[in-house]
Amino acid sequence: MTAAAPLPITLDDVLDAAARLKGVAHRTPVLRSRTLDGLVGAEVFLKCENLQRVGAFKFRGAYNALSRLAPAQLARGVAAYSSGNHAQAVALAARELGTTAVIVMPEDAPRSKRDATAGYGAEIVTYDRYTGDRVVIAEALAAERGLTLVPPYDHPDVMAGQGTAALELLEEVGELDLLVVPVGGGGLIAGSATAAKGLRPGIRVTGVEPEAGDDTRRSLAAGRRVTVPVPRTIADGQALHTPGELTFAVNRRLVDDIALVSDDEIRDAMRFAFERLKTVVEPSGATPLAALLARRAGPLPPRVGVIVSGGNIDAARFAALCAEPA
Repeated sequence: MTAAAPLPITLDDVLDAAARLKGVAHRTPVLRSRTLDGLVGAEVFLKCENLQRVGAFKFRGAYNALSRLAPAQLARGVAAYSSGNHAQAVALAARELGTTAVIVMPEDAPRSKRDATAGYGAEIVTYDRYTGDRVVIAEALAAERGLTLVPPYDHPDVMAGQGTAALELLEEVGELDLLVVPVGGGGLIAGSATAAKGLRPGIRVTGVEPEAGDDTRRSLAAGRRVTVPVPRTIADGQALHTPGELTFAVNRRLVDDIALVSDDEIRDAMRFAFERLKTVVEPSGATPLAALLARRAGPLPPRVGVIVSGGNIDAARFAALCAEPA
């Protein structure tokens, strides 16, 4: 029998990332709610990455990746492509490390995310997400200007940095039976699964996608990367059509299941988080909570960890999405 190919990242890579991020990234709190526990029939531990720097877990991976660049690469600057959170993360990490960043963002990215990215000092180049290819645009721009491209998820250092959120969660709460993680390009769940299964081999890992963009679910079922139409969903951070190559290599080995949630279920979860948990969560960050509340993640074991991935949403959009139906 042929031995399985080595994965792009290991637990040691996540531990190394944690050392680099110590004192730079926030060690975000873990939120508990007896109301939530009673509703879903399990003890739930919410890792609040909506309270991370830039308002999302993405700062972990961006800073880890940039901090490992050679001095000459940092001097020339970096480029990235993102719908918002990775954009802000790279912009802030670049500023922290004394370099410059150029970010390719969709024209319809939330205004708050574009403004924050510019506020951290990055140059923004826009494109139409339904007709343009952000990877091609960013690669051409990086080649033209001599910049180092830092992708949002399909990079070992980015994945390892993202995995530090799950690492911290397990260090704080101990044994978990299940870890529930939102899935976009797959970097967060790849890093999280690497940390979780490295520390707790018996833990199950479930990813959550919006119904309109189930590329990872289909890919895991097919045993190969599958492309779906660009999804139209309120979960803009998960509006992707194909899993990453490196992330899929990890996730097909370590992820146990994928749950799907509707936009209405995401809205309900955002409203629940605001009204009952007193915290603001963006649509993509609310998908794991939606999966629990809507019973999409199946029967729950006694102790469940959840990565609440981000809270970047402006007041007007939050109010509109959470408003009671007419």
